[in-house]
This record gives sequence, C-alpha cells and structure tokens, in this order.
Amino acid sequence: MLNLPEGGGKPIHLLVDNGSLRPEATLSLRRLSAELGREAGVAVHPVSLLHANRVSPSELGGQPAATFEPFLRRMIEQSQRHFRVVPLFFGPSRALTEFIPEKVGEMQREAGDLRVEVTPCLCPGDAQSDQFITTLLADAVRETVVERGLAQPRVALVDHGSPIEPVTQVRNRLAAVLADQLGECVAAVSPCSMERRDGPAHAFNEPLLEKLLRQPGWRDGPVVVAMLFLQPGRHAGEGGDVATICAGAEAEHPKLRTCRTPLVGEHPGLLKLLARRLKDKSQSLPV
Repeated sequence: MLNLPEGGGKPIHLLVDNGSLRPEATLSLRRLSAELGREAGVAVHPVSLLHANRVSPSELGGQPAATFEPFLRRMIEQSQRHFRVVPLFFGPSRALTEFIPEKVGEMQREAGDLRVEVTPCLCPGDAQSDQFITTLLADAVRETVVERGLAQPRVALVDHGSPIEPVTQVRNRLAAVLADQLGECVAAVSPCSMERRDGPAHAFNEPLLEKLLRQPGWRDGPVVVAMLFLQPGRHAGEGGDVATICAGAEAEHPKLRTCRTPLVGEHPGLLKLLARRLKDKSQSLPV
C-alpha cells in the first residue's frame, strides 16, 4: 500500500519498474518497496511507469497499482515538489533516458518548482555494480546446480531483449563476469535474449534463447537458464514466455534439460544495492 507523503521538504522516494499487466509483478514491486523502506529507514512508494494501473484492484489486495505520471500529479496536488526515483532497471532503458525525462519536463513546465532526481540504474557501467549483480546471479546458478544435481551444465544468461544496444551491452558484460565467477563448475556461459525486434538493426540481441538451446552442445545436456529479470510476469513468471521457449526446445531435443533460476528481484541481497542507490548521487530532471 502507498504510504502518506513525507513533509518537511524531504523527498518522496519511489521504487520504479516498467510495469506489467500481471498482478504478481506489482505485488513483487510492493514487497521490494516495503523491504527497501525498512532497510533504508524511509518510506518508499512502489510505482510503475505504465501498464500496472490496468490490473484489477481485486487482484492486488484491493489497492490499485500506482503509475508514474498520475502518482506524481497526485503528490503535486498535495504540495509535494521533491521526488527521488530509484529505477528497478538493469541498464539505461529508454524508460530512463526518454520516458521519465519527458514526463517530468511536462510537469516541470506546469508546476515550476518541481524537483525530480533519478539515481543510477542497477548496472550503470562501473565494475562494482556489475560484480554485485553477477554475484547474485552466480548464487542462483550454484543453488540450482546443487538442487538439481547437475554436473557442469551450460548457463544461458537470458534477458528480455532490447531495442537499444547499450542495454544489451549490460547483459553481455554481466555474462562475461558471471563466467569468471562460476569458473569450472559450468561448461559454458552465453548471453541471450528472450526476443528481439525484426531486422538487422537489432541483431545485437542475438543469440535468441530458442536458437541457443538448439545449438550443438546446448541441446545435448543440462542448461541452467539464468534469469536476468527482476519481476515475475508474462515473460519471466511461471508458464511465461521463457518457460514456453524452454519447453519447446526440450520437446525437440530429448537430451536437453533446462532449469530456470529464481529472478534477481527475489534475491535478498538486491536490497543492499537498492539501499545504496537511495543514497547515490542522482541526476535532477529534466535534463
């Protein structure tokens, strides 16, 4: 549930994700926001950029999901002018570089004294942040290897796939660091995308997961699908797109056995990075 605004000129803190039509994604965001608030000692509001407000409140404990622009406008009407946004994004998505600045710019022109700060994404390019996230991924892979009794499986680090290359570069960096961390306990680590846009301009997303799982070596034994996703939903949730891709590949190749790791957002260690982001140097918008 949303907390009451903080007075005294203190910023309103938002934990922001892209948003989903699946209720489990909003419920996950609310859980993370509540835990982050307790960790950091401030109220943190769970706010999605889009989509989540279309989920029936009956599937969200009776509390409608909050989305970015309506939330800020409601707070502005309550005389709030200072906001601090913590993005729940791995890389520099257009949601951060275009959507939020555009919406803030519109409200800035209306409100005049509006101040919105955006802290860095989870992997802004420094080695320390990459190492932190890959440690969470490595934990999940090792846990899966032990639980399933696997011997030197291959690891497919899969993300959604992006229309912009800098986001995919984050995934590729993480895959390289993850390979170093896992070492000889796995046979190989490869980055891949769940999906991509058509055309050669978006070939940087390759390989697709469905293609990787059909390649020699990959189709012939166990593969741990390391989920570079933060929230459950249509793509990463139970019965979602990634699960469907894996099931399809297994049906074609009897020797293939896939195991998906828990999502990064489910790892308790993520809270430490998010709490650090709350205190990080931020960028005031619009830019």
